[in-house]
Amino acid sequence: MNKQINLVINGKGGVGKSFFATNFVQYLKDCGIAHCAIDSDHENSTLKRFHPEAEFINLEHRREIDRVFTTAETSDLLVIDCRAASTDLFIDFFDEVGLAEVLRSLDARLTVICPVNHEADSVEQLRTLSDALRDGCSWVVVKNDAHSDVFKIYDGSKTRRHVVDVLHAREISMPRMYDWLVTALNEYNTPVTPALAHPAFNLLDRQRLKTWQTRFYRQLYRAADLLLTDPQAAERFAA
Repeated sequence: MNKQINLVINGKGGVGKSFFATNFVQYLKDCGIAHCAIDSDHENSTLKRFHPEAEFINLEHRREIDRVFTTAETSDLLVIDCRAASTDLFIDFFDEVGLAEVLRSLDARLTVICPVNHEADSVEQLRTLSDALRDGCSWVVVKNDAHSDVFKIYDGSKTRRHVVDVLHAREISMPRMYDWLVTALNEYNTPVTPALAHPAFNLLDRQRLKTWQTRFYRQLYRAADLLLTDPQAAERFAA
């Protein structure tokens, strides 16, 4: 495939969609990979706050969603941060436009990136998405360690067995970041990489951020073949 569309989605709020998208976009920047980032959260707009060059689409207007695909005509790699409660909206939209045919026309692959946490609602959202989209896309499940590194509900679910065994989903982890570091990054509207040289962060906190980022980038590399058009572009973060 010549083009890659990454949809970061889970209808439940607070599962880490924007946190993942913000740091994934920084990963692309650090790898020197050309991309287009799209923010669809009109209430918080976290992605655009951290990456001001990101475009914005208002999911309340149907025609705005078209830009996910029209942008793909001119950009080889897209990252879309989907707001909460958008699962059914995207499922209906993909059915309306004929997702498979549109992707073939673009010579593009869609990868659904679904963060999950320790709560049943996040797993139910994954079930809804996977039942609707099936093998019409690639799948990356992000186990978000923010509140717990125990995923008993997800790990024991039929949904997990289906997405991993049948849909060949790749599972990666998003490490927990200390709350005070998350707060500081939000206070200064800075992604991790610029924060490593920001005077507001002391030596130890900069080291904590660097360690977190290294662990996260290694996880992303594990799914690079499903997230990038050229996985070799990220090889320096493999070790």
